Amino acid sequence: MSASSLKSLFQLDPQVTFLNHGSFGACPIPVFETYQRWQCELERQPVEFLGRRIDELLVAVRESIGAYLNCPPDSVVNITNSTWGVNLIIRSLDLEEGDEVLTTNHEYGACTMAWDWLLDKTGAHLVRHDIPLPVTSQEEIVESLWSQVNERTKAIFMSHITSPTALTLPVEIICQRARDAGILTIIDGSHAPGQIPLDLCALEADVYTGNFHKWLCSPKGSGFLYVRPEEQGWVESLIISWGWGQSGVLEPSTFVQRNEWQGTRDPSAFLTVPDAIAFQARHDWPSVRARCHELARETRQRIAEYSGLEPIHPDSPEWYTQMVACPVRTDDPVELKRRMYDEFKVEALISSWVA
Repeated sequence: MSASSLKSLFQLDPQVTFLNHGSFGACPIPVFETYQRWQCELERQPVEFLGRRIDELLVAVRESIGAYLNCPPDSVVNITNSTWGVNLIIRSLDLEEGDEVLTTNHEYGACTMAWDWLLDKTGAHLVRHDIPLPVTSQEEIVESLWSQVNERTKAIFMSHITSPTALTLPVEIICQRARDAGILTIIDGSHAPGQIPLDLCALEADVYTGNFHKWLCSPKGSGFLYVRPEEQGWVESLIISWGWGQSGVLEPSTFVQRNEWQGTRDPSAFLTVPDAIAFQARHDWPSVRARCHELARETRQRIAEYSGLEPIHPDSPEWYTQMVACPVRTDDPVELKRRMYDEFKVEALISSWVA
């Protein structure tokens, strides 16, 4: 299918040049119609849907997600977004005064805020390791980050693809090295599903959370939390509800039970994820990603030539795929973003980032 034909399957405003798929994504019409059908089905008989059918329906969703991510279905749960997943894990951790969590200076601000909030209460420390730009070698990043590991390091938290700088980080190597050292790995994969192939069994992260509503193009409010079976016992829940357990039940609840039922909520976005997966499979998404990467590569080159500023990483799919960060010359990124939209109808993320 041509790019123009594929574009016609989305509801995006044709008057806007939409260059910010990474913030919230966009859902194609066929997938969105399935989403609405689930919502209508829910409203026709809410008690039957939520009281008698939802468990079986979510089993099927987890099986689809497990096949897509290559992980056991009972090691993954549906959540609204990866920020939810990071908060859930942070609040479950048993950290003490003096413990350290190692991270980078390229992480998503909301998640860094969550870490600061918890560690301030426990007396543990968030060690933000600077990865200076431009980057040149993933091996250098691994060794540089590992230089901060010590006997107090209890966990490593890092993005698979960074939000402010769009870098694909060498998380597989970090996870394997951390496993050997007995250090917990928590990976923020907000931008990974749909943008890069993802094999959670091969990756060997202890915890991995991501969004489906961004690059997989599912409805807003669909994400996932994966926890290795060996680590599920200590993972609690942000909401204590019926999934936590019932009076008189002696057996402890499972990871899925604790986190799947969070009180009354509309599960339609979760139920639509298999359709988003199928939509991309039907439209040969590896080819779509390759075309998008080529457009990003050309744009990156043109911006660098115009600005005279050095790109922040080598020109290789090892570092970026559909999302790319380009330095520009401006004293006021907020104003530049406003003018790009108001004057030219270009929706692009323009912000400042301080290393």
